[in-house]
Amino acid sequence: MTGLLVLAAVRAVAGGDTARAVAVTGAAALMGAVYGAGPSLRSVRSSRSAATVWLGALGATWLVLLALTPDGLWAAFPLYFLHLHLLPVRRALPAVAVTAGAAVLAYVAHGAPVSPGVFVGPPLGAAVAVATVLGYQALYRENERRRQLIEELVSTRAGLAAAERHAGTLAERERLAREIHDTLAQGLSSIHLLLRAAERALPPGAPAAPHIEQARRAAQDNLAEARRFVRALAPPSLERDSLVAALRRLCEPGAAVGDDGPRVRFALSGAPVPLPTPYEVALLRIAQSALANTVRHARAGRAGVTLTFMDASVTLDVVDDGAGFDPGSPGASTAEGGFGLPAMRARAESLGGTFAVESAPGQGTAVAVALPLPPTPVPAPVGGAS
Repeated sequence: MTGLLVLAAVRAVAGGDTARAVAVTGAAALMGAVYGAGPSLRSVRSSRSAATVWLGALGATWLVLLALTPDGLWAAFPLYFLHLHLLPVRRALPAVAVTAGAAVLAYVAHGAPVSPGVFVGPPLGAAVAVATVLGYQALYRENERRRQLIEELVSTRAGLAAAERHAGTLAERERLAREIHDTLAQGLSSIHLLLRAAERALPPGAPAAPHIEQARRAAQDNLAEARRFVRALAPPSLERDSLVAALRRLCEPGAAVGDDGPRVRFALSGAPVPLPTPYEVALLRIAQSALANTVRHARAGRAGVTLTFMDASVTLDVVDDGAGFDPGSPGASTAEGGFGLPAMRARAESLGGTFAVESAPGQGTAVAVALPLPPTPVPAPVGGAS
């Protein structure tokens, strides 16, 4: 803009008409001052209405310059970009058209030689400016959209990584709880029972009695500590509640299947008995995985979870009225996401239980798990201990 205004002033001075040169130079200086004031005003940078007022003032000074010299039409080109940058498209395009028309009419009114270039030059410059600005804006919007997609992808990847770490942590905690329960806790319980039996078999006043009593108390204290470790490593759903309460809460609306999932009903049969932590963890995880499969694949309207305590076993049944599938078809044993049917079967069989799936296309699905109740520890005879 500065170069075009200087060019108009220099050509007016070179023309030899002093009065005209002064007028053109003054108009060019005024337009340059208005143009330079725009970026320095905060209101013009932040308010579209203020920018419109500034554009109007700049256009008025340009019309004055254009009335004094045909060389003012060259300033129309930067004005095109200002209109397209500061005004919405529906107002910018008419403003560009009016500016191009005013440049052509002023050039002809000054008596300059008429040629095709007079009528083609300003409109062609306007078309180039419109294509450049609109193309840049489209490219900018596309880059912004890609940037947002990349940010969402990075955020999603971070969330998945955190979820995988959390799942791995929970799996390791469950494994440690199972190992502690099946090895240390059971061994300390047997030691405690054997020491109690040995203590009862000793005659009164035996020298070894205090040592056996001390060993029995140490075993009892360490057994209690091991059980605290097992409880601390149990899943959060089982930290404060029993398995029955955790399953009942799992079947509440929105807990496991979401607001749009099937209605889930929980039923309890038989008198609940205390179960080892690995049993409770396995049954809860199998119920969660089965309900997750129901939501993802079954499109069911209703589902039911039944926990049954019998004399020698505990069973869990998860039934839905969804689409069903053919258990014998290839790939049917692997559920997308979650633990899947193979993982559920592995959990049940690792505890000596059984796992069964009954389903058919269009007839729903039933998952049944049966775990044998662990026998109550019985003190070994003192004389037969080895």
